[in-house]
Amino acid sequence: MTLDAYLKNRRLFEVSGWLIYLLVAFVTNVAIVWIEHSRIQSSVERWEPVVWEGTSLALQGVLIPMILWFDRRFPIGLPSWKRSVPAHAAFSLVFSLLHVAGMYWARVFTYRLLRSDHGYYWPDWWANFGYEYLKDFRSYIMILVVIYLYRFILRRLQGEAGYLSDGDDSSPDETISDRFLIKKLGKEFLVRVEDIDWIEANGNYVNLHVESRVYPLRETMTGISRRLQPMGFQRVHRSAVINLDRVAEIVAFDTGDGEARLHSDARVPVSRRYRKDLRERLT
Repeated sequence: MTLDAYLKNRRLFEVSGWLIYLLVAFVTNVAIVWIEHSRIQSSVERWEPVVWEGTSLALQGVLIPMILWFDRRFPIGLPSWKRSVPAHAAFSLVFSLLHVAGMYWARVFTYRLLRSDHGYYWPDWWANFGYEYLKDFRSYIMILVVIYLYRFILRRLQGEAGYLSDGDDSSPDETISDRFLIKKLGKEFLVRVEDIDWIEANGNYVNLHVESRVYPLRETMTGISRRLQPMGFQRVHRSAVINLDRVAEIVAFDTGDGEARLHSDARVPVSRRYRKDLRERLT
């Protein structure tokens, strides 16, 4: 499979990857619980560890999109780690509370559905929450490690963009040249600014969309918008900048927001906040 084919169906592969991750964890955890209870000759039924681990990992799967959403707002990186690391530490507590409460009620319902004689009871779970939180914190960190490792590998395969400036790169307000330098698997090549269809926020990076290809650039949306605005680009959303020459039409919604439809068939959200500026640039 080529990288372009993967990126075309990227969401499907990412969801499949998380399902495989959860399935492997489920099989491993159930096997460990079975071995432990067999060793101590517990009276636990064989199906009970399946319910315990199944409900726990199912809730983790439900909460993974929430972690991705939070990480987009508080990406972990060198410039922002003093703000993002404490934010993630606090959010891990929210993750744990939702996980524990969700799996508890899922187990109660499952035991009733299976017509279990003794039902599911978890007395004084608040007293044991510290132990559960430590396990959930470990899971939270593991999920973040998987996310950032995946992004690192994908950036290396996609190729990472950098500024090709005409002068001193140290000047933050410098107008960039008409090309970006792309480094991919030990090779370098140039992408013209005018060939970029639109730009999307992605944590500590922005993604340059060039036809079907995506090149990450370590930059903020504010920074890239300021640099490219004199070159025919316009910010249309808190997480999107478009090339005005690539716009086919603008569709307005009843909510006041809208959508920019590009010649590449891409559809980019337009928020009410930026619609007036976009209209003025297009007229």
